[in-house]
Parts: sequence; C-alpha cells; structure tokens
Amino acid sequence: MASATRFKTGWKIRWSDGDGKTRQICVSGLNQRQAENFARHVGVLNAAKISNSSDIDRQTSLWLQGLGQSLHDKLAAAGLVEQRRCFTVAEWVGQYIEGRAVKDRTRIIMRQAAGNLLARLGDLPIQSVTESHAVAFKAWLVSASGAGLAENTARRRCGHARQFFAAAMREGLTERNPFAAVSVAVGAASGKHRFITADDTRRILDACPCQDWRTIVALARWGGLRCPSEVLALTWADIDWKENRISVPEPKVEHHAGRGRRVVPLFPELREVLADTFEMAADGAVFVVNRYRDGRATNMRTTFGKILDRAGVPRFERPFCNLRSSRVTELRQRFDPKCVAVWLGHSESISTKHYAQVRPEDFAAAVSFANAVAPPVAPQTSESARIARNPKTKSPEKLSVFPGSAGFFAGIREAEVLRVGFEPTTYGLRVSCSTN
Repeated sequence: MASATRFKTGWKIRWSDGDGKTRQICVSGLNQRQAENFARHVGVLNAAKISNSSDIDRQTSLWLQGLGQSLHDKLAAAGLVEQRRCFTVAEWVGQYIEGRAVKDRTRIIMRQAAGNLLARLGDLPIQSVTESHAVAFKAWLVSASGAGLAENTARRRCGHARQFFAAAMREGLTERNPFAAVSVAVGAASGKHRFITADDTRRILDACPCQDWRTIVALARWGGLRCPSEVLALTWADIDWKENRISVPEPKVEHHAGRGRRVVPLFPELREVLADTFEMAADGAVFVVNRYRDGRATNMRTTFGKILDRAGVPRFERPFCNLRSSRVTELRQRFDPKCVAVWLGHSESISTKHYAQVRPEDFAAAVSFANAVAPPVAPQTSESARIARNPKTKSPEKLSVFPGSAGFFAGIREAEVLRVGFEPTTYGLRVSCSTN
C-alpha cells in the first residue's frame, strides 16, 4: 500500500519497502484523484518488488507506459522500476520509420524528413528537444544558408517531425511535442503554377525518347493522373476501349473509406497515345508503363527536364503536378467542376485551391467580352461627371398625377395652423386639443 499526502507544492507519495523503511517521492501538478491513483500504482509496483515478481496488472502496465519521463525517472531512482532507455532523436526516428507499415514511397518521404531532422537534432536526447529547437529547425529548413527548401516543403518536413515526436509521447519517451508550436499547414503553390498548352504538350510528346515516356506524359497531361503513383500502377485491364473509360487505381488515397479507384473518361487525345502503346506492347504485358517497375522512380523529374530541353519548352517547377493541373484547368472550362473533381480524384475545394489556374487567354477573353457588351464611353469633364452622379430629373409618375396640385398646396407652409386641429376638442385638459 502507498498513500498520498498533500504538502505545499504538491503531493508526497509514501510507502514501506521490503525492509520496512518508509520511502517517498514528491510529485506536483496532480489533483487529489490523480495523486491517489498514482499512489495505488506505486503500491502495485512496490508489492511486485517485494515479492520479486515482474507481474503487474494490465492497468498499472499501461499507466507506466504513458508516464512522463521525469516521473518515471523518480520511480526508477526509488528502485520501483528499471531505468527507461533514453533514446536520442536519431535512434527513435530510425526505429519508428522502420517499424511502420507504409508504402515504399511514403517511407522515402519520411526518410527525407528524418535526414533533415537528424542533421540538426539527431544527437540530442529526445526528451531534451524544446520548442526553441523546433522553431530554429524550421528557420534552418527555409534559409538559403541551410537546407534552402520552399516554404511548403519545409512545412511538410516539420509535419513529419511532429509525427515522430507524437509517437514518442505515446511511448512515454517525452512529455511534450516541441513541433506543436510550428505551423505545418500547407498552402496553395499558386506562384509555381504553369499552364502547359496543347501545342507545348505535343512538342514534349515528340521529344520523348521512347513510347513509355510518351505514355507517361499523355497520362499525366491528357488523363490528369497522379505521377508516378497512378501512372505506374495502371494496367491494360483497367482500360475499357469499348466504353471509353479508364478505371484508375489510387494508391495515394486507397486507405480512405470508399476510395482506391476512380473512373476517368478515355479522352480522344489520350486514346490516340494509348492505342499506339498497346500496339507496341509485348504479348502478355500487364502494365501500361514498363519503365521504373523496380519501384525507383526517383530520376523521373531529371529525365523529364531533359525532354523539355529537347522540345524547346522552358523548364518549370512541379512538372508532373503542373501537367495534371493544366488538365484540370482545361476540363473546368468545358465541364461541371463537380464532374472534373470526381474524374481527377479530389474535392472541388482542393481542385479550386491547388489545381485550377488563370491562363493568359482568360484575361484576353475577359477584355474582349467587356468591349463587346460595353462600348467605350466618351471622357467626361468634372462638371458633367458630377451631374451624371447626381441627376436631378423629374419623375414622370409625379408629373402625371394631380397636375397643378403643387401650386395649389404651395401656400400651406405660410398659412397659420390653428392649435385646434382636425380632431374634436377634448375637454378637461390644459389645452383644447389632443396634443397632450
């Protein structure tokens, strides 16, 4: 048994060890119920130690796992538990990533975030990392002398760091998540948008070194598929040539309820390229794209950059996202945005925020439309502008009703109005009218 006794700044937890000696530890920040619960678990741990047994009830075991490092250290110093292993950031993050059941691409992204984190904080004990460390890490990510990452990329890396520390909190390795103070929300990358015109797309297709690359570009630009995940997962069995539809696998969102596949129209431009690819495919081919089947698509952007140079098209950021974004923008001009969102596999709000673009021809069309419906107005002087803003015209309705009545009633203002009005005289009041 153990007891909890209040003192000035907290509680004293007292118990008798196997030698009959009274031991105690001081804890703070607990209310009475929490302190009594703490004492009960201490009693269980003490009883197990006296009996030289490692068996404790499940409730105490779970409580011990979730106990903060400082309190756990106090129990260890009292000999009730073994000293908890102190992980460094590098040790914990490595163990966490390898123990996660995630897709290979997700593991690669997590390792990229871990690489940045370990370069700055890897040798620190995980419980010693503070909010100041986290804020400084975010600043290092975006600084030119540091990692030099874009703002959104830095926020994603901090989001993974927050995930690592949240898992450490669940394991009781640290009492706080220092990255909770760092903003990880990703904004729209409108400054990196680039609309790829149909003419540019054809030039890119002509510059592709093989049919696989023609197919990759066509699926991303004409089909709006995510690249590389959806492009590389597409099989010939997913294409319905008769109904002009494609059942697109969605590895990115398959863990969400009701997701995993969507149906996309087999657009004429895309059908033309896929038909050529099908004719050239080997007998028994399963996947539409045969390159990068080893799961390593890390050099696709480098190869695509060389294709752009060969096509004479200036390189642009986020190449595969902009191919998909260009298709979204085109389709929204011709079809209901809801249909486009369903075909492309995202919500209308995401489509508007992250994909839809304003093209130069949209400005030109707006100006042409404005000129067609509103011819130019002659310049106005300041006086004519004032008159135009405050016109003083007589209402035709007023002129047509009671002609001449204005002159008839004009003298009423000058006439004397008697104190006794239209109502009858009310007797018994101080005045002979109903003004009271």
